[in-house]
Amino acid sequence: MDMNAFRLDGKIAWVTGASYGIGFAIASAFAAAGATIVFNDRGQEQLDRGLESYAKAGIKAHGYICDVTDEEAVQATVKKIEEEVGTVDILVNNAGIIKRIPMLEMSAADFRAVVDVDLNAPFIVSKAVIPGMIRKGHGKIINICSMMSELGRETVSAYAAAKGGLKMLTRNICSEYGEANIQCNGIGPGYIATPQTAPLRERQPDGSRHPFDQFIVSKTPAARWGTPEDLQGPAVFLASDASNFVNGHILYVDGGILAYIGKQP
Repeated sequence: MDMNAFRLDGKIAWVTGASYGIGFAIASAFAAAGATIVFNDRGQEQLDRGLESYAKAGIKAHGYICDVTDEEAVQATVKKIEEEVGTVDILVNNAGIIKRIPMLEMSAADFRAVVDVDLNAPFIVSKAVIPGMIRKGHGKIINICSMMSELGRETVSAYAAAKGGLKMLTRNICSEYGEANIQCNGIGPGYIATPQTAPLRERQPDGSRHPFDQFIVSKTPAARWGTPEDLQGPAVFLASDASNFVNGHILYVDGGILAYIGKQP
């Protein structure tokens, strides 16, 4: 096998919302594999913080202010990227939000806000880059799904609905544009240790684990939380020529949690 199939040299990769966290880890892996990195954020402050992080990592990244829920702004950003960097070869729809609110207490506006970022935005951004991919004769789209694409849990009705929809959008892009040599797949992260989940992993005053931390570790065969770095290899694979016959697939990177019924009490 030619291991160069995993390289991304000469490719332009746009990772949405990649100023930090999972998106930053994926973009960093793409850069190490040879890709040119493009990312966006909603505001100048977040964008500057992201550019600083990439610079510290020795990565020359191209940053753009863009609200991925705004179709006109996305189309304008794609045009700007094509003029300044080149046509996007790889898109990672990473930007997302979650609102942990019990369903009966959640307003329709809050529900719509989650669906807008987590489902409508991947549709908008994918729609904007696919024409360029068709012109180039190839393309890779990776949607950051979730275990909530498969499971439900209290307080995340909007998030689970959006991620379930994103799973099916992934399969539909595959169905519509596979013949154009565009592969659209998803990554479903398990519970990942990031600054946002740090409060759920803090030790209690008595030295014991946070109850949610105990719950996740007990439900995960790997007996640990994932790290952003755990997602790097799968992302590079799905972005590379090594996955050219993989399409419409959701790769769950969850330490085995979806395969596990849990320990007997």
